[in-house]
Amino acid sequence: MTHDRSGPLLSAALEAAARGWPVFPLRPGGKRPALHGESRCPRTGQCADGHRKWEQRATTDPGRIRAAWSAGPFNVGIATGPAGVVVIDLDVPKDGKDRKDAPCGATTFTALCERAGQAVPATRTVRTASGGTHLYFTAPPGTRLGNSAGRLGKLIDTRAWGGYVVAAGSTTPAGVYEVTDDSPACPLPGWLRDLLSPQPQPPSPARLSSAAVGNVPAYAAAALRNEAAAVAGAPEGSRNWTLTRAARALGRFVAAGDLPQSVVEEALKQAGESAGLRERECVPVIVSALNWSIAHNPQGRAA
Repeated sequence: MTHDRSGPLLSAALEAAARGWPVFPLRPGGKRPALHGESRCPRTGQCADGHRKWEQRATTDPGRIRAAWSAGPFNVGIATGPAGVVVIDLDVPKDGKDRKDAPCGATTFTALCERAGQAVPATRTVRTASGGTHLYFTAPPGTRLGNSAGRLGKLIDTRAWGGYVVAAGSTTPAGVYEVTDDSPACPLPGWLRDLLSPQPQPPSPARLSSAAVGNVPAYAAAALRNEAAAVAGAPEGSRNWTLTRAARALGRFVAAGDLPQSVVEEALKQAGESAGLRERECVPVIVSALNWSIAHNPQGRAA
């Protein structure tokens, strides 16, 4: 007789739903949604008025959950946005791109907490099948956070609106997702909320006065816009280097006479402040890197 694995997985789905976390089926033994995609949508049932994605179809209705899991041993996905949770995913290094001697996400997260002068939060914790860690937090009111990859550090991702996590009780060939701390999910700490909140848009040449910009070539304006965006979006730990690299890249346009130095300095200063740096941290880096670049680039039109 074939062992029915739907029972424990159904229980896991119902347990998550009882917490108010909408769930949906994942492929048996896998981590991808088991629901149909838009190209194969029958336009019936829940999709009668148009295709509904997994985030929209996730549910806490016990009847719907029992009906879905009666069809097979589906793993359980939790739609983090509708669930009102933010999950910090601390991964482990893998062969190839991530060497096994590299720090794991948990080590990096602990170091991040120490630099912020904060304790590692005690909250609901799940050990993933690969040996990583999921930390569950309730989402901050009034802030709609999305997913992130690497914003908090290497091997640290987050899941909120637009994302999902594999629930405890699910299994993959690598192992089982297991609860290691059954504490209630605590509120996302404010300092983490600030790091994960959408950053203000960086300044662009179009927003600067025409008198300041003058007759800037389109390619130089595009370079300024792109470098400012890179600085504004730089995660903690790489902001100074990104600012240095941007100033050196733009210095050749200053040397060529395509961009006024004062415009570059102001745009990069505002972008650095958008990334979380203080003015006194930005200005010396910008001036030093620009001066170096100008000195090392020949005068004349930039290539």
